Amino acid sequence: MTSILMQKSQKLDQYEQERLEHTPWVEKYRPRNLDDVASQDHAVKVLKKTMESANLPHMLFYGPPGTGKTSTILALSKQLYGPNLYKSRVLELNASDERGISIVRQKIKNFARLTVSNPSKEDLEKYPCPPYKIIILDEADSMTNDAQAALRRTIENYSNITRFCLICNYVTRIIDPLASRCSKFRFRLLNNENALNRLKYIAEQEHISLDSNQLVLQEVLRISGGDLRKAITFLQSATKLHKSLAAPTEEDGDIQMLDEIPGEAITVESIQEIAGVIPENVILEVVSTIKSKNSKSIITQVNDIISQGFSAQQVLDQLHDKFILDDSLDSATKNKIAKTLFLIDKRLNNGTDEHIQLLDLCLQIAKSL
Repeated sequence: MTSILMQKSQKLDQYEQERLEHTPWVEKYRPRNLDDVASQDHAVKVLKKTMESANLPHMLFYGPPGTGKTSTILALSKQLYGPNLYKSRVLELNASDERGISIVRQKIKNFARLTVSNPSKEDLEKYPCPPYKIIILDEADSMTNDAQAALRRTIENYSNITRFCLICNYVTRIIDPLASRCSKFRFRLLNNENALNRLKYIAEQEHISLDSNQLVLQEVLRISGGDLRKAITFLQSATKLHKSLAAPTEEDGDIQMLDEIPGEAITVESIQEIAGVIPENVILEVVSTIKSKNSKSIITQVNDIISQGFSAQQVLDQLHDKFILDDSLDSATKNKIAKTLFLIDKRLNNGTDEHIQLLDLCLQIAKSL
């Protein structure tokens, strides 16, 4: 009997290990408790204090993507309820779910009005298990105003047995009556030190070989712009790329993707390639061509960039830094260039043809110089 139980336990451990190996790193290294949340000291400090009394207010988390808003509330919920009660006490809805007024009146209201089941003695010993449920509405700024107005009454009516946590990128899109019922927590872009420590931890856990440790991780953070989720994804993609380059090829030409292959050291160039960043020499060549004001050369240069598959939006972002931060240009010229950049950016976001817009951008900047 003991040997059978041991075999089952070994199989479960093996299954769990295999599951983690095939889990995206963003999920694999998601914070398990509030202490793991990086760079959001103020929010974490206040939430830890409220956890002591286990009397949470309704909450509104807002800030840029990838700063840990969803991870924080999920970690908090797990610390409050533990793995057993979590499934029955927490309802998470994302923008991928339909969240019109009908969902608020049915699914959310039905869950909010449910009475709270009594926790087991074992759960009470390990976790606070407060007598209320938590409803997490991720990307709440995408909800219609009617749905938000309907949610206001639900929050009022069931606040004794349900707490709400609204998560959004733009707090101005949350109606005032809803925002005033919640305690606001602002999530900032991650500072380099905390984010760098988190990436170093992941690199150590995954046994990643880096060309020059600090430089590669700093480049990952620079490209991701304070979005840790994006940074972790770039690092995982670069790791898989280098493992595939080092992997043996089968007789039919297929590559063997084996996790135990160490792969080559990840370089700054490979991170830029994964992220779609245009090499510095290419951007300098574009800038030089624009400054020459030769229409034929500009057309040839733009055709070459498009044929290489570079994103027009990425070209625009990097040209913005080159011209707007150029001290040799006067303010009037910068204003003209900035106006052109904003106009082309708007057109690209509206889905216009990238080739035409990139050509227009370069010619208009040349005209402004």
